[in-house]
Amino acid sequence: MSGSFSSGDPTPQAKKILLVEDSFENRDMLTRRLQRRGFAVCSAPDGATGVAMSVSENPDVILMDVALGEMDGWQATRLIKADARTSSIPVIALTAHALASDREKSIEVGCADFDTKPVDLTRLLGKIQRCLTMAQASQGQVHKDRNVAPRELIKGVQSYAHN
Repeated sequence: MSGSFSSGDPTPQAKKILLVEDSFENRDMLTRRLQRRGFAVCSAPDGATGVAMSVSENPDVILMDVALGEMDGWQATRLIKADARTSSIPVIALTAHALASDREKSIEVGCADFDTKPVDLTRLLGKIQRCLTMAQASQGQVHKDRNVAPRELIKGVQSYAHN
């Protein structure tokens, strides 16, 4: 298992994308295009490496090719979503097939979105931004819920003490 990390010149607060793609040419081209947009990009050449790097790199978004070989992108996504350490990372499936069944399968295994290759960068950037926004909102809700629970507990204890 060997992956690579290329940061280009991302800003210190650059969002990290894990690109899981078996085609060197596609990986190289998309990595460079995303880096020019300010993202930090790490890449994996196969599903097993992608699963491992989802833990070790803790990316903000994963771009997952569906047709990867031994472990396809759907199997890799299932493993990522089954792991508590990585289950909240949004995954966008990438495939050369624009079939409705591929889109449905991607959503079924836990992908947040689906896009076709060749990649329309403007469209993909919009999907990445939506995933980042949704992830940030859900993290905010988790923090908000953590702040509410202690107050409710205190009210319960105070109520019990007065009875």
